[in-house]
Amino acid sequence: MYRYDQFDHKIVAQRIAQFRDQVDRRLSGELTEDEFRILRLQNGLYMQIHAYMLRIAVPYGLLSSAQLRMFAHIARKYDRDYGHFSTRQNVQFNWIRLQDAADILADLASVEMHANQTSGNCIRNITCDEYAGVAQDEIVDPRPFAELLRQWSTFHPEFAYLPRKFKFAITGAANDRAAIAVHDIGLSVVKNALGETGFRVLVGGGLGRTPVIGTEICDFVPWQDAITYLEAIVRVYNQYGRRDNIYKARIKILVKALGIEEFRRQVEAEWQFTKGGPCTITDEELSRVSAFFDAPAYQVLPAANTELEAFQKDNKAFANWMQRNVKPHKVPGYAAVVLSLKKTGVAPGDATAAQMDAAAELAERFSFGELRITHMQNMVLADVKQADLIALWQAAKGLATPNIGLLTDIICCPGGDFCALANARSIPLAKAVAECFDNIDFLHDIGEIELNISGCVNACAHHHVGHIGILGVDKDGEEWYQVSIGGAQGNESAIGRVIGRSFTFGQIPEVIARLLQVYVRERFDDERFIDTVRRTGYEPFKAYVYATPVEGDEALSGAEYELLQTGVPYDTPYYSPRF
Repeated sequence: MYRYDQFDHKIVAQRIAQFRDQVDRRLSGELTEDEFRILRLQNGLYMQIHAYMLRIAVPYGLLSSAQLRMFAHIARKYDRDYGHFSTRQNVQFNWIRLQDAADILADLASVEMHANQTSGNCIRNITCDEYAGVAQDEIVDPRPFAELLRQWSTFHPEFAYLPRKFKFAITGAANDRAAIAVHDIGLSVVKNALGETGFRVLVGGGLGRTPVIGTEICDFVPWQDAITYLEAIVRVYNQYGRRDNIYKARIKILVKALGIEEFRRQVEAEWQFTKGGPCTITDEELSRVSAFFDAPAYQVLPAANTELEAFQKDNKAFANWMQRNVKPHKVPGYAAVVLSLKKTGVAPGDATAAQMDAAAELAERFSFGELRITHMQNMVLADVKQADLIALWQAAKGLATPNIGLLTDIICCPGGDFCALANARSIPLAKAVAECFDNIDFLHDIGEIELNISGCVNACAHHHVGHIGILGVDKDGEEWYQVSIGGAQGNESAIGRVIGRSFTFGQIPEVIARLLQVYVRERFDDERFIDTVRRTGYEPFKAYVYATPVEGDEALSGAEYELLQTGVPYDTPYYSPRF
């Protein structure tokens, strides 16, 4: 993984010293909160409901075990013994004292980490496929390009005050696992007819109050010209993006206003000034950065493991874990393993200091001391020997819930429990849903479903692209929840469609149960929930969710849950909703 050079160390140290002075002046009263606000945001420090929140950058989601141990240290010393992994592949600490902020940044710098550009109207942390470098469907490892983008964008003086925040995502594989279509700029490595490497570029994607799937602006930009082309895009946005209305300031609004053809024309015109300039990537520079991402010392191993196969047959719990949490690897005899942060009863994406230390130890024992953070709020050990999978499963303990990609692998923002912007609680709702459907056999039978819960329209949990998306809304000071279905990320990205009027907190588990009941009735063999929705449309789901009330009907009970598992027809009156 990338290691800081002398320049990196210097700029981070200077930023910490600068911020320490700013904090001291705020604590003494020399700076007002309004004056301090823009300064703290430049260092990833937010004011939330109860305390300050510090967001730490994890570039393209890559962590060493030493860095994860530092997160555990921060959780113990400065927070309340836990951290929260976000959909930006970052980590957040929610209970920070202002007087500790600069000390935390100094501790982070000791393991080559920082909180720069995790807030503000600048280019934020660049996200990436969590299986970069090991995926079987990978065309080119995107991590060197992600690092080059990080270096280019860090403290870029021209882009320090954009109309609004700006987000990149990059993938190097045939299958998009980085959600590139819902970012301001999405990059996908491609090969042209001559076998040359370049990038397909999407622009104007994003979620929030105006969800938009990104539009292709160019089908092939040679890798050497990637940064100069991207610089042209951001320059056009910086010049013409709206600054008079925060809700209309993202690049997606500009692209829609101009139309993709006119936006492309302006970018091409601007590119004539940047193309071939100092930001052109040379062979030497790509080789220099790529060397940081050389493959580890893999052993020559057999592709199959008879002991592993036998253990799966005799141990159903292990077999479930193998099916959901273990992913294929491009090197024979190895696998990538997802450590689940979605155990029932725990806020999705949260990890205690003990869990972080445990994950770091697992990385050192089984995966060359390296981890990845996913935008699905889990962790990945990318390089595990198949022969070690049994030992890893036995050692993982609370990180081995076999639910990756299933209903309880919920994507969730901090919501009204922490965030000052939220309209409703997300974490308690996620816990309630997980507890309601906490049956591994049932979850495996239902199959892959992505459930995303956001506490407000800012969509930090990407609810628009959840197979089932839930959005907290405010109605006369009370929290309600809007439900959509049919959203998706990846190669077939789509924005979900709201099924109708909103629901109370207590009704949501029952609503999900009814959506699943329609799915069980309508699905073809081995058909995923999202594919059933695409085939049937959303009307059958809407009709059943809003069916005529039955007097005395209660919220989803244990008996109803058992009936759901046994496949009771969805027109059975016993299931009619109360609303």
